Amino acid sequence: MSPVQGARARARVEVTAAIKDEARRQLAADGAAKLSLRAVARELGMVSSALYRYFPSRDELLTALIVDAYDAVGATAEAALTATATPRARWTAVCCAVRAWAVAHPHEYALIYGSPVPGYSAPQATVAPASRVAHALLSVLRDAHRGDGVAPPPLARDMRAEADRLTADLAPDLPPSLVVAFVGAWCQLFGLISFEVFGHFNRVVEEPETFFAHSADRLGRDLGLLR
Repeated sequence: MSPVQGARARARVEVTAAIKDEARRQLAADGAAKLSLRAVARELGMVSSALYRYFPSRDELLTALIVDAYDAVGATAEAALTATATPRARWTAVCCAVRAWAVAHPHEYALIYGSPVPGYSAPQATVAPASRVAHALLSVLRDAHRGDGVAPPPLARDMRAEADRLTADLAPDLPPSLVVAFVGAWCQLFGLISFEVFGHFNRVVEEPETFFAHSADRLGRDLGLLR
């Protein structure tokens, strides 16, 4: 790459970052539904036509912000995997790391786990980043399963067909009863986080970090993680 091309590439990276930073400020102030490319361009002192060379539409900018948020929380979850040794402690560490990221980045959390943005349909490019937290948690279950560190809960007879489908889609190498329990725990995990981030614990839970760690450990026990 020539020096001129290198300078142009660096400039593009810097402008792209500035656009996304301003878009995040707008998300915090007005919500995703009101995100406007024209408003972003105006705040950055750019003409709209120049910004469109970076993000041709509002949806493409939203997708970039969504992918960034999923990657950020996913990287946080993956980093927490190495913090402890036992399966249930690893499970709890990942859950607590995700919660800490959400509390520190409430608007980005709302973008990916809050209400859908009217008129926006997430493209395939968001699927892999969105799966990173789930894969981190499933890796804990896989390690526990291989090491006899989990006793999956029993599976109700009327759940057999749904359990087989979920297992085929999510984790064919795990027992169906464990996969069903994981999906339930996954929903409860993000319910706990959402209640805190969106203010539903106000005047109810006074020590949210302690409460969450206890609840995450309880989810691990319910999954059958033995230690």
